[in-house]
Amino acid sequence: MEYRSLGASGLQVPVLSLGTGTFGGRGELFAAWGQTDVAEARRLIDVCLDAGLNLFDSADVYSDGAAEEILGAAIQNRRDQVLISTKATFRHGTAANDVGSSRHALIRAIDRALRRLGTDYIDLFQLHGFDAVTPVEETLRTLDDLVAAGKIRYLGCSNFSGWHLMKSLAVSAHYGWARYVAHQAYYSLVGREYEWELMPLALDQGVGGVIWSPLGWGRLTGRIRRGQPLPATSRLQNPVAARVGPQVPEEYLFHVIDALDEVAAETGKTVPQIALNWLLQRPTVSTVIIGARDETQLRENLGAIGWNLTPDQVAKLDRASAVPKIYPYWHQAGFAERNPFPTPD
Repeated sequence: MEYRSLGASGLQVPVLSLGTGTFGGRGELFAAWGQTDVAEARRLIDVCLDAGLNLFDSADVYSDGAAEEILGAAIQNRRDQVLISTKATFRHGTAANDVGSSRHALIRAIDRALRRLGTDYIDLFQLHGFDAVTPVEETLRTLDDLVAAGKIRYLGCSNFSGWHLMKSLAVSAHYGWARYVAHQAYYSLVGREYEWELMPLALDQGVGGVIWSPLGWGRLTGRIRRGQPLPATSRLQNPVAARVGPQVPEEYLFHVIDALDEVAAETGKTVPQIALNWLLQRPTVSTVIIGARDETQLRENLGAIGWNLTPDQVAKLDRASAVPKIYPYWHQAGFAERNPFPTPD
């Protein structure tokens, strides 16, 4: 397993990490992902640790807290062998303060997460989304206090826009508070908007990319084909999952899959392995979160490391997945001599 620095921090993380969205299966959305129980989770974690994968990502809203509970039970007596990442901000109850990144909400969210996980510290805590109602100073001061208290070791955010992240980094720098070293963001061969603003920002500010849904919300599993029905177990069969996930035009998707199939024939690798390996060669990416309903899927995803696509194969996938940039990025691309993009297209 290759390890990389998490942004501008000294923490070394594996290039692949395991997401726990399949743990629990509570609620209509997460039932579409999987229903992994404690015994199954323990087995998946065994496989991960044997492969050198020791970072496990969760969130308070995953199966209404059950994912954190299952993860905590599955790592019992081996906390020192693992890194735990979790998130909070989204609504998790009906009360007025059961949402957001206020001081009240964050302190309560951290204490509840620690109880569910059965630990006294979280290695990486990330805001699950930007709270535009709470002052940034209130949020960041609270997070700094939680770091000072030893409840959190490193800070990150998730699903921020460029100005959300840059404003937060500037406020942290102004007051000397703990800063975000990670940004958990959507990025895939069929979702490359991360490259336009967030990737240049991450390069400039030392923020590591923690990539979620690297297979395009289940579209790049190799099981979705032109003219064929969706697999019965695809999350896209679930109307809630299909609605809340990233949208991808069908013809564009199949154009990318055609290119993946060509590279698969050249390499002898599977479509998801190629999609994951492509991401691991992109700038700013510290770790890619893989999911698995079972051990077979997990082992296939672990096969994405230990080899690399050739430059020609990367270029083929880049061309197939490129989309026209929106303003101001297409305009900036015309001034590449002084305003270069991190990726060639």
